[in-house]
Amino acid sequence: MNKVLVSASVLSADFLHLAEDVNKVITAGTDQLHLDVMDGHFVPNLSFGVPVIGALAKMGLSTPLDAHFMVNNPMDYLDLCVKSKVDIMTIHAEVCPHLHRCLGAIRQAGLKAGVAFNPGTSVETLAYVKDLVDFVLIMSVNPGFSGQKFINSALDKIALVRKMLGSEVRIGVDGGVTPQTAPLCVQAGADVLIAATAIFGKDDYSEAIRAIRG
Repeated sequence: MNKVLVSASVLSADFLHLAEDVNKVITAGTDQLHLDVMDGHFVPNLSFGVPVIGALAKMGLSTPLDAHFMVNNPMDYLDLCVKSKVDIMTIHAEVCPHLHRCLGAIRQAGLKAGVAFNPGTSVETLAYVKDLVDFVLIMSVNPGFSGQKFINSALDKIALVRKMLGSEVRIGVDGGVTPQTAPLCVQAGADVLIAATAIFGKDDYSEAIRAIRG
């Protein structure tokens, strides 16, 4: 089993003091920064895009950047991810009819390739792209907003992906991750716990991360 990582979702950070909040959560011990890019079409919300990712890149952070594209045209952002030194680029299976080609292009650009699945989407397609995947993201809420309740069927999906892909590929879970749901996710096979309000909604980021890590 890989070391369990905690990835703080910047979606719930204080955008009036973003650099300060990002540095604060890094000091508190987050393993990664999770960047939720939304377009208001694939999901019913807008978050941030090129300007914010570019600004984070200029900070010269050593903490890995994990960019999750909840958009209809994720490959339009590939060059941005390369320039911004994003470590993992995750795209949704639902919007990529040529998923094999897209994952291959991400890897060819020198990034780790991730694929995300909404709660109602089967993960069976992984059988045909598993050689191109570094990271699988299981959505445990319907994407678009932070602070939603955890969907328990995500646990079965995590276990299925772990059985399909073995220990080489990291499996993340995103949505409703709290100190109560995190151990269930790890037990099912997840090794990347993505949290937004469960970290940024607390006064003590260090304690929040420790509680999620378990």
